[in-house]
Amino acid sequence: MSDVLQQLAQVLEARKNADPDSSYVASLHAKGLNKILEKVGEECTETLLAAKDAERSGNTDELIAETADLWFHTLVMLSRLGAGPEDITRELARRFDLSGLEEKASRPK
Repeated sequence: MSDVLQQLAQVLEARKNADPDSSYVASLHAKGLNKILEKVGEECTETLLAAKDAERSGNTDELIAETADLWFHTLVMLSRLGAGPEDITRELARRFDLSGLEEKASRPK
């Protein structure tokens, strides 16, 4: 896992119970899971729109910035629920030698 993701996960964990007036992450936690999910949804939409713009323009700068925002808010969500980037990378590693079709078929219905 990237050192940056590990470091960010540590910061997010430390800020879960910080003063909401002094930390954006703490303010999200203070507002609850629904607010965090709202931010994930908002960033997802912005990422999708940036991808469409990048396809037209060939410039991925905005797409990268929006994807970073999406990853950040997703990591806040995971932290809220007691998970982290290491859980995601472990799951991706588990799937690495599977075909996408096999992996999808193996999921519980």
